[in-house]
Amino acid sequence: MITFLQGKLVEALPTQIVVEVNGVGYEALIPLSSFDRLPPPGQPVKLLTQLVIREDSHTLYGFMTAGERDLFKLLVNSVSGIGPKTALNILSGMNAITFRGAVANGDVKSLSQISGVGKKTAERIVVELRDKIGAAGALEAASARHGLSPDDQKTNDATLALIALGFKQNEAHEAVRAAQVMLGAAATVEQLVRACLKKGS
Repeated sequence: MITFLQGKLVEALPTQIVVEVNGVGYEALIPLSSFDRLPPPGQPVKLLTQLVIREDSHTLYGFMTAGERDLFKLLVNSVSGIGPKTALNILSGMNAITFRGAVANGDVKSLSQISGVGKKTAERIVVELRDKIGAAGALEAASARHGLSPDDQKTNDATLALIALGFKQNEAHEAVRAAQVMLGAAATVEQLVRACLKKGS
């Protein structure tokens, strides 16, 4: 399994790039969201990757963030009828945070406006991913829209981490607030999460 490529960006097009690693050129298909984050050709780059094997092809897909790669894998592996090409279109048409928020809120209209995703596919995405994305997706999208202060962002990040670890949203909020009172404003996200887990164990 090829997990990432780290080398020199040789060629960059909106849908594919070539990365040279120790004299070998690797071609990877990418979403537009990753293309926008690429350095200029000739510069070093690290690309997170996912290899998709089919009977007639081995195709490498590349992403500049773990969130993009995770969403790509979730779409391909969890939603019937969505293959790598459609998953890439979705990432090109909507960033990962907005997508997770749309799924969590059941926003079929926004999802169906993405190229290659009609209303039926959008409805299927919501039904099949809503439980997997859950409250964390809505909370993450809301924080991105409203531009939180550093302190509120820290609270939000700790809450998201607890939700990912199995807490319900209201339980996570209450646990983080209690930890902040106990540890003070200087506490890091990691310290907040650890305090919450220790109290809950």
